[in-house]
Amino acid sequence: MKTIQVSAAVIQKDNKIFATQRGYGAFKGFWEFPGGKLEPDETPEESLHREIMEELDLDIAIGDLLDIVEYDYPEFHIKMYCFLCAVKSGSLTLKEHDAARWLTKEALWSVDWLPADQSLIQRIEQLL
Repeated sequence: MKTIQVSAAVIQKDNKIFATQRGYGAFKGFWEFPGGKLEPDETPEESLHREIMEELDLDIAIGDLLDIVEYDYPEFHIKMYCFLCAVKSGSLTLKEHDAARWLTKEALWSVDWLPADQSLIQRIEQLL
């Protein structure tokens, strides 16, 4: 099975977490932590910085590695590096997503998360 390596930003602000709704592909409509695939010779942090700038027009401060999530989807295996992040600057423009929300601890389960992202929610609940 093919393994895809991605980085994901768990962006925190005012005791809320930023979530985005996929606007394309097989998982359109599901919610996720923004980010994307690592390019060859790219570190997870470099990939995350590039992807967030491309997808959201945001410059982020990348903090601690929260977790490395591994999950088997039917067509591929994902290895996702999940970092705690904060917004440094930018306009927050949705270029690839249908919607976005800042979720409080109580609202974290109010969206339909991608399966790989679901495992992070309990960890995040402890942070908020």
